[in-house]
Amino acid sequence: MHSLCIIPFVILVYITCKSITQAKRIGKHLVTNRLAACINIFPNMQSSYFWPPEAKKLINDREVVLIAKTIAKNFKKIEKEITRLHSYKIPCVFSIKVDKVNKPYLDWLSSEVS
Repeated sequence: MHSLCIIPFVILVYITCKSITQAKRIGKHLVTNRLAACINIFPNMQSSYFWPPEAKKLINDREVVLIAKTIAKNFKKIEKEITRLHSYKIPCVFSIKVDKVNKPYLDWLSSEVS
């Protein structure tokens, strides 16, 4: 059994996409350009929101979640690339801090994005 390391710099970047095609395209771009070590795609998520902002019309829509595994120093670059590649006027892009990660995975992730 591997011990866990307490590391503050590993993050998950949570992104919503309009389609699986878009999620795959953006995910491939992030991994190919070494901005993310790995991506996960979760199809068929149900979203509810008001659009346009401050409107009274509630939108219920299907979206795809793209999660990129990376390090915190890459967030600004990832945000810039997603803004450039994404079809949404206001794409959802935020980071989730990872408190602990097993050492072998951390070593691999770090080697892929550093």
